[in-house]
Amino acid sequence: MIRVLLADDQALIRAGFRALLSAEDDIEVVAEAADGEQAVAQAVRHLPDVALVDIQMPVLDGIEATRRIAADRRLTGTRVVMLTNYGLDEYVYTALRAGASGFLVKDTEPEDLLHGVRVAARGDALLSPTITRRLIDEYVSRPPQGQLSSVLDVLTNREREVVALAARGMSNDEIAAQMVISHATAKTHVSRAMTKLRARDRAQLVVLAYESGLVAPANRPEAR
Repeated sequence: MIRVLLADDQALIRAGFRALLSAEDDIEVVAEAADGEQAVAQAVRHLPDVALVDIQMPVLDGIEATRRIAADRRLTGTRVVMLTNYGLDEYVYTALRAGASGFLVKDTEPEDLLHGVRVAARGDALLSPTITRRLIDEYVSRPPQGQLSSVLDVLTNREREVVALAARGMSNDEIAAQMVISHATAKTHVSRAMTKLRARDRAQLVVLAYESGLVAPANRPEAR
């Protein structure tokens, strides 16, 4: 059973999401919150697998709530999915840095919401290729980050290659095909890289890969 926390200041939005999620046999809404402060408190109380958190909320906004959830050792099993009205907006990069595992637009199709909750619950990043490309575009407008960060020294060459492919939005199956290895081996490499880099999920690998210089936009030379 996937345990879900709903955090949104609009009661109607919460009611709609609750009705949709509760109709599924494998999903249970365990708590609701009307602001970011409540979201953090309810997360600690109920230890949900997934927290659907609106970016813009009173008292404490969704990004700060996400940062606190991600920093709380009691909530290492909780994945935060940000809810946004406009898709990819100016808050996306900040939210990923805060610890968000992905994003959903509030008017998303019901099947996409359900899929997103299940993807996040199993620890995968809810980042579509479109969002990944937009994140890359964001880096194009930023100054180069310099040489490859020493934090990546803990990775083997194979693990670096896997992280670079994951950062380009590839799934484990796509990574396996690209590297001519089995799905299980690709998954193992990704898991080991996440453990070594202390990344909560694949979304954090994406951020780290670009920040460190392991992967660069097409018009910028990649680190070697």
